[in-house]
Amino acid sequence: MATKSDPNNLDHADVRIPPPLIYVAGFVLGLALERFLPVLVLPKIPSRVAAVLCIALGVTIAVWSVGLFRRERTSFVPINPATTLVIYGPYRFTRNPMYLGLVCVYLGIALWFGIFWALILLPAVMALIQRYVIIREEQYLERKFGGEYLKYKADVRRWI
Repeated sequence: MATKSDPNNLDHADVRIPPPLIYVAGFVLGLALERFLPVLVLPKIPSRVAAVLCIALGVTIAVWSVGLFRRERTSFVPINPATTLVIYGPYRFTRNPMYLGLVCVYLGIALWFGIFWALILLPAVMALIQRYVIIREEQYLERKFGGEYLKYKADVRRWI
């Protein structure tokens, strides 16, 4: 039986912060900074066109990815056990399409509303996701699936 005191014996990734919350926190911080320290006004029409494309791409990738997890009857929630590796669909191109989808949606919303600070903060948000979520997930998947995951990891990039 897994215990919380032994992180090497957990049958989940031991992610302590829900990944969407990291994106929301970065965006809210960007929104606050934009309100008090406006930096740049983005051109409306090009920003909105890019925003629609980013949001459409992000939602498509995220929904597709979650659908594949559901089809394989494995959890996409990092605090639940994984029962199988999903390595087809968007997972052939990126090991983290759900997080990539959230990046696209975040970017699209920031562009739509012209929140330049949120754009500036996006690399920091991605770094936090990588440090506090993805690395934990990868360590868990290596423990759980061993060589199968290591081969997948060697063949497919983390982001894109």
